[in-house]
Amino acid sequence: MVPVSGAVLAGAGYWAVLSRCCGRVMVVSVFGSAAYSSAPAVNSREGQRREASTRRRGMTPQFIRSHVPPRTERMAVDQDWSSVYPTAAAFKPASVPLPIRMGYPVKRGVPPPKEGNLELIKIPNFLHLTPPAIKKHCAALKDFCTEWPSALDSDEKCEQHFPIEIETVDYVSAGTSVRNPKARVVTLRVKLSNLNLDDHARKKLIKLVGERYCKDTDMLTITTDRCPLRRQNYDYGIHLLTVLYHESWKTEMWESEKTEEDMEEYIWENSCSQKNALETLLRIKASANVSNVTKGELLASEVVKNYRNSVIALKNEGETENNMSQYKESVKKLLNIQALP
Repeated sequence: MVPVSGAVLAGAGYWAVLSRCCGRVMVVSVFGSAAYSSAPAVNSREGQRREASTRRRGMTPQFIRSHVPPRTERMAVDQDWSSVYPTAAAFKPASVPLPIRMGYPVKRGVPPPKEGNLELIKIPNFLHLTPPAIKKHCAALKDFCTEWPSALDSDEKCEQHFPIEIETVDYVSAGTSVRNPKARVVTLRVKLSNLNLDDHARKKLIKLVGERYCKDTDMLTITTDRCPLRRQNYDYGIHLLTVLYHESWKTEMWESEKTEEDMEEYIWENSCSQKNALETLLRIKASANVSNVTKGELLASEVVKNYRNSVIALKNEGETENNMSQYKESVKKLLNIQALP
């Protein structure tokens, strides 16, 4: 609208009077059915001064807020604390009736109080997880829970029916965000004895996973942290275990061409050591005029079993002092040369 001192407008079947008063433009219908005013005239300094003066004169005590004491002074001693902090929230100094101080002490004094203390607002708190609040949460969730199966009364049975173990870690730290990047890491553990694997599949799976398999505990450990979310890393870990399981059951064409030197571990059956031991024992029996001894009886004898175990330990575990000592004693018994030191 154009700020004029007075005018009469007509349009669409009604009459209106346009006038200017105290820096405002007033439009009043002739019939008294409508009236409104626009914003102060921004081009008139005098109008702005008059408007400010009018506002100052219009301030009455009924529009001025009175000082209200903090909530801590109005709290009852036996009040329900879960109604004060029902959910996770930042620290509120007016709602916590505790003389908490935190921060760097100035001039060898005490740390700053809780009022207006940004250090208390930065860090996460557990004011919403008090023991009574946790009991209320458990009571509310109890209707949605089922009883623990009576058949799973031991750790062995739990491991038998649920062989895969999932481990995650939640972090609580003081920082710009309550989310820690390390919380996305998922660790999957399973014993190979709980998987349906034959000898070939087991050896191939151990070869594929490498250092992720612990021979002492028979435990396979897969750690995933490539994806940004924990759920994604969990799905990726299950996918890796599934792929490894099915891949270990496959038999490639080149696997049939493996020789004794290519084996993952030493195998006694049909090995050169087994053949040489049998030939040596047969010659010893023949020299002693004992001809009714079969190879099966020789392999089942205690002397050959001790020699077999010592050779397997020496080949698979290496030349340790204990293995060398056992191998020496087994050879002496096999050749019947007990007189040698």
